[in-house]
Amino acid sequence: MSHVTTTLPKPWEEEATFQDSLYDWINSAPWLLISLAAHAVVFFIIQAIPWTLFEPSEETIIIATIETQQEEEFLEPPDEVVEIIETTENNEDVIIDTPITETEASLTDADDSQIPEGNPDQIAESPMDSLSDNNILGIGGPPGGKYGKRFGRGRGGPPGSGGVNIALESGLAWLAAHQSPSGGWNVDEFMHDHEPDQLGAPTCDCGGPGQANQDIGVTGLCVLTFLGAGHTTRAGAYADVVKRGVKYLRENQDYATGLVGEDLGHSYVYDHSIATLALSEAYYFSKSPTLGRSVKRAVRFIEKARNPYGAWRYDVPPLGDNDTSVTAWMVLALASAKEAGINIDREAMTGALGWIDEVTDSATGRVGYDELGSSSSRVPGHNDHFPIETGEAMTAAGLLCRFFVGQDPSDTPAMEQHADLLLQSLPEWDPEGFGCDMYYWYYGSYAMFQMGGKHWDKWNKAMKSAVIDSQRQDGHQKGSWDPVGPWGYSGGRVYSTAMMVLCLEVYFRYSRVIGGR
Repeated sequence: MSHVTTTLPKPWEEEATFQDSLYDWINSAPWLLISLAAHAVVFFIIQAIPWTLFEPSEETIIIATIETQQEEEFLEPPDEVVEIIETTENNEDVIIDTPITETEASLTDADDSQIPEGNPDQIAESPMDSLSDNNILGIGGPPGGKYGKRFGRGRGGPPGSGGVNIALESGLAWLAAHQSPSGGWNVDEFMHDHEPDQLGAPTCDCGGPGQANQDIGVTGLCVLTFLGAGHTTRAGAYADVVKRGVKYLRENQDYATGLVGEDLGHSYVYDHSIATLALSEAYYFSKSPTLGRSVKRAVRFIEKARNPYGAWRYDVPPLGDNDTSVTAWMVLALASAKEAGINIDREAMTGALGWIDEVTDSATGRVGYDELGSSSSRVPGHNDHFPIETGEAMTAAGLLCRFFVGQDPSDTPAMEQHADLLLQSLPEWDPEGFGCDMYYWYYGSYAMFQMGGKHWDKWNKAMKSAVIDSQRQDGHQKGSWDPVGPWGYSGGRVYSTAMMVLCLEVYFRYSRVIGGR
């Protein structure tokens, strides 16, 4: 409220009259009215606020408490991440899909984002198809077969005469009929996976079992046979066979280490390299990111298994010794992964070439197994039954490796020596099986096809005769090859059949690196 003050008159002033006081009070009135109006507005605003909304209801009781918080304790993360692998159905691609974990991420490199997604049904031309540019890697065209003009160039040409196509299709049909329900191939019990007769009784009496610990590697070889003939996880009459085979390999991969299979004996290193080769070729066509991650993990295992500045053998981690047989499979696997778009350690190829040079006898051209000029490996006691001098498996493997790391016979005289030596031990089917080294024939066929010219002409004629004429044409064995030779006891009939089918696919599996030979 406003206060009206009365000034006392001074002695020389007259006493204020009533009119004078009234006049002063009227002059102060506007400020009084404004004050009253402001208080009235505030009063009405306060009355308009719904104060009941701020009162706690009978159903809601709010209790505020203050607790003393203890200091947070930070623990070191565990060494391994336990991962749950979920299996989902996918009719278009590899069936297993998995999340990316910390463990998995640690095994991938910085170029993960460069795994091509693309259209898996669009097969792009590979830079390796160019004869003029194929001086880096000897894997002309993508691994996998005849998509996108993938038939081998030069005088090899695609198969079409001499019964090659018939033998090839018959071999694939036999392999497909003996695939296990798991998706793999049971080397020792494949005969139980054949379709039963109408009464449900077993119909397969093929015989020729191998050893169960070879299932991973032999499954990889079988998948390669179908990929090589143009059947992928998405296309071809055997697409389902390929899809289930790839699924089997991925199901048996250790997500922490990348190893495909189990760490058992010496053969698991071979098995892993062949499985990696198969997964890489399948990935080339599917471009599935999930499958790409599996290939990357498998490649990282191979790189960790290599001796520093050297090559490979049986032990992981490596112990410093190398051999040409394991090294050759590793080189093929890495070359295929690189062609599929996976980043690899370039030093691995350099180390492999250094080893091949180290064990090459400059006088004879022979590539040694585990030292300079040494003979091919044999299981103790097999030398008498399967004489080493009937083949040049390590020389063939070394020659193919030289192509794969980018060497050219016109610049590397040793390659001509290797090929000349192979001509001295041409494939020849031995009814007793003593000289039938299918491992040698596989590497020799691919290496000599790359050489071309007289080397390929002579080898091709002998190879076709040895392989086609020896294929079984009777009963349930029709389309297969008997498990003879130094490694038949281990891989069995499935291994022998897969290796011979791969020999028949040499015409279109890889394009020639060097033109005009």
